Amino acid sequence: MKNLNIQEREFLMECLANGSAIPEDFREKLFPTTHKEYELRYAGKMRKEDILADQDGTFAVPLQVEKIYNGEREKFKDDWRNMLVFGDNLQFLKTLYKNEDPIIKDKVKGKVKLIYIDPPFGTESDFNQNEIKAYTDKAKGADFVEFIRRRIIVAKNLLSDDGLIAVHLDWKKGHYIKLVLDEIFGENNFINEIIWHYTGNSVPVKSFPRKHDVIFLFYNQNPPKFNFEDILEPYSEGTIKRYNHTDELGRKYKVSALQSGKKEIVYAKEGKYPDDVWDIPIPRQKNEVVGYPTQKPEDLLKKVILSCTNKDEIVLDFFGGSGTTCAVAEKLGRRWISCDIGKYSFYTQQKRLLTIQDSKNLDNSKQKYGKLAKTFVTVNTGIYDLKKMQELNQDKYIEFVLQLFEVTPKKTTKKGFTFSGERKDGYPVIVWDYWNNKDSNLDIFFLENLHQILGKSVSKRVYIIAPANAVDFISDFYELDDVRYYFLKIPYQIIKELHPKDFAKIRQPKSKNKVNDLDNAIGFHFSLQPEVDATFEDNKLIIKKFISNFREEETNKDLPNFESLSMVIIDNDFNDKDFMMSDCIFSEDIENVQSTLQIPLQNTGDKICAIFIDIYGNEFKQVIKTK
Repeated sequence: MKNLNIQEREFLMECLANGSAIPEDFREKLFPTTHKEYELRYAGKMRKEDILADQDGTFAVPLQVEKIYNGEREKFKDDWRNMLVFGDNLQFLKTLYKNEDPIIKDKVKGKVKLIYIDPPFGTESDFNQNEIKAYTDKAKGADFVEFIRRRIIVAKNLLSDDGLIAVHLDWKKGHYIKLVLDEIFGENNFINEIIWHYTGNSVPVKSFPRKHDVIFLFYNQNPPKFNFEDILEPYSEGTIKRYNHTDELGRKYKVSALQSGKKEIVYAKEGKYPDDVWDIPIPRQKNEVVGYPTQKPEDLLKKVILSCTNKDEIVLDFFGGSGTTCAVAEKLGRRWISCDIGKYSFYTQQKRLLTIQDSKNLDNSKQKYGKLAKTFVTVNTGIYDLKKMQELNQDKYIEFVLQLFEVTPKKTTKKGFTFSGERKDGYPVIVWDYWNNKDSNLDIFFLENLHQILGKSVSKRVYIIAPANAVDFISDFYELDDVRYYFLKIPYQIIKELHPKDFAKIRQPKSKNKVNDLDNAIGFHFSLQPEVDATFEDNKLIIKKFISNFREEETNKDLPNFESLSMVIIDNDFNDKDFMMSDCIFSEDIENVQSTLQIPLQNTGDKICAIFIDIYGNEFKQVIKTK
């Protein structure tokens, strides 16, 4: 109030007395900023502490292994496996930050040497006029900035002390995110704004042709050591001509005159040190292009990863996209983790890794890489296979469901009943041991018996985690005396009073120009196979039925036939072992003929494998004989 004069104080008191709105220009006088210079303000900005405390409604969720790729693949000396993750990246980052899931515990947090991300810029690509629009303005302005900021805040905690983050952006959004990075990492930790310059035919109309992206490079706490010698660039012809002498070992050198009149022999290095402008063409070669919108060149990632990391150090990309980061990290002998919310991205990256031996050699693009990828694992986060969860042994099942419902493990026994932990509100949790109760259900008799035994040893709430088909109660809780017994059923139907925000699923696109739409998942879900009827006739995949086993979230109505189909991913020559995507057909591109969807296929083998995916990522896999 010291900043207000008498008239302003009287005006303020009058506003309070009348319930009138206080003008915006009083904000700074009532709540003066404590910052020395400036701060970044915009609508919807959350405090860092609130984001890390899950006040944004997004919390850590368990990781579920889908498949481990071992076989003849080279293994790491420790128990590390590279990781390809499908799911919401903020949920995944929070799982890494929490550092409790057994798959990643003490392996990632504080040990990541390089984070490279190429997030959707919120703008269409500028590579050339004919390229598909890979980005949309689904998240605009402040929403886009906050979307990126929340992820970077969590990700910073995963870096080693000398770790780095490289954020790839374009001319339209780069300056906004630079301010975010300054705020999170500190302006003094800014290293470079690297310009990636690419070429292509274009005619200026309303502006000069836009032919560059930017990569902002920051370090975490301690300045890192760069491997500049590993990314030397070729000398120009003029420079090479000046090194016109050769010694007995074949080394090139030049003779320079010093001011003293003496002569100095200067040996040529293998190349010159690069500056912060990198001329690297957009990928065009068949052994590199994977058909994914906005794919970045392997030579670009090679330069970033080689200069910033050493062998066996961890590289993390949580906007995995086409998989260039993990492919290059693999070829350079780095450990890697890649995450994306898109099924198209997931299967693109998976194929890229499974066929990496046939892709280009980073040192000679005319040669093949020639080696299998090291052992890696595919993982789901936030959307789970119920059958796989039920196949876990008792200890792993309990561990998984406790993570699922944000329960802190804390085993206690009261009156003969074992409590497995506590939720955030401090109330106890029981995991229903269905393996010992196959012939009985969680019913009123069990609950009354439990309540009678526990008596006053518990207070207002008890949570019970149990399979939904073992719970006889339709309601979310049952009250006995003053104690509410809540049923956390698997699969889970959200109990709204227990969550600050409704759960929301990730949506999969129906067209290729939406593959990089920004999206958020809240909570977790269990996959529900769609109902599919498909055959192969006359070199066509014919889909007669596609019905999802859920209702549309916004309308709560059943979706008609084909309406919920997102895409069909096909392996044209399935080997009964590893699925290798050869085609991805989005629903908007599938022809509807006489109430069926028909997809022409070429060069098929004896079998194809088709994965039918709905708009929430649920899958139905079918192997079909073609001959």
